[in-house]
Amino acid sequence: MTHQRDINLLFSTRIIRLFCYGFLSVVLALYLAETGFDEKMIGLLFTLTLAGDAGITLWLTTHADQFGRRKTLLVGALLMVGAGAVFVITNNIILLMAAAIIGVISPSGNEIGPFLSVEQAGLSQLIPDKQRTKFFAWYNMVGSFATATGALAGGWLAKILNGNGMSQLESYRVVLMGYGLGGILLLILFMGVSSAIEVTEIKTDVKKTLGLHRSRKVVFKLSALFALDAFAGGLVVQSMIAYWFHVKFGVDSGTLGSIFFGANVLAGISALLAVPLAARIGLINTMVFTHIPSNILLMLVPLMPNLPLAIGILLLRFSISQMDVPTRQSYTMAVVAPDERSAASGVTAIARSVGAAISPMLTGFFFSIPFLFNAPLFLAGGLKIIYDLLLFREFRSVKPPEEK
Repeated sequence: MTHQRDINLLFSTRIIRLFCYGFLSVVLALYLAETGFDEKMIGLLFTLTLAGDAGITLWLTTHADQFGRRKTLLVGALLMVGAGAVFVITNNIILLMAAAIIGVISPSGNEIGPFLSVEQAGLSQLIPDKQRTKFFAWYNMVGSFATATGALAGGWLAKILNGNGMSQLESYRVVLMGYGLGGILLLILFMGVSSAIEVTEIKTDVKKTLGLHRSRKVVFKLSALFALDAFAGGLVVQSMIAYWFHVKFGVDSGTLGSIFFGANVLAGISALLAVPLAARIGLINTMVFTHIPSNILLMLVPLMPNLPLAIGILLLRFSISQMDVPTRQSYTMAVVAPDERSAASGVTAIARSVGAAISPMLTGFFFSIPFLFNAPLFLAGGLKIIYDLLLFREFRSVKPPEEK
């Protein structure tokens, strides 16, 4: 393939970035708790992180095709380095909130910032339509494996450092330093990406809204549905689930790292399994028919009477939880024009960020009230099932090019 070097670079940046996100996510809530933040304040900070990401990413992704996709990726890497540095240097609430709003820091272990939208648009430029879902599945799988490895490494590094005489606070701070170093490595790699990922022809005479023209209606409808899904997902971000296991079962950071290593490995495999299923039953059907059982399992986790069963149900949930992700991403890229791809991916991603922004604050509130401690998992599962049913009703007849 003529663009193999660029494809390799974009896969490499995905791996490094998701490793850093997983590396940080297991200890971030524990770090903030150790500095004196209570559960409500941690939830508020995570909400500000996701809300700030929504604003910054919306501007970057809707201008990326004009400003330059490579330049946008470099700006994102700089914001990641900056946020990591501030979280290491200070525990001042005002400075942390500023860094959370302006910078790129992931409390969930999942994608944040402009990277995903721009990389997907660039990959769609480099690969044929028929291979798009397969490439996106591998792209998601390597990301999930990277998140898994990062969670394992971050959790156990903090535990080992703490066991060798370093305070818990300082051991968590070392993990934060690693996050910032990952941002520097991203900067270096993005500099090597070629102009092949850029839009070759931009329709300057067409009136655009948020970088969109003919696909506005479809993208806005998808965005509304994705926002609902993300709001539900934001109730159970990885940092908060780690905290839930820590409080409910007394699980330490090393064991948490191991749990989320297994969970994210299974999630990565599930993304790959989506390819043959989507080829057989279609992208929308794959998204819906795998997502509903996944969310039923999520709602079963807090009903488990002991730690092994809770872990088992969580891992079973992750084994099918990501089959909708590459299919959703591929579907979004398929139903828009090439010069709308960064914007479409960006707008739908922002909708997800906005949807997810309020949720951690609600989870922090629920966690602070003993009889509501399990409520986020029930609420998340229920809302996600509603999203699945609405998505199927609205889009089951809108086919991507490869299914027509």
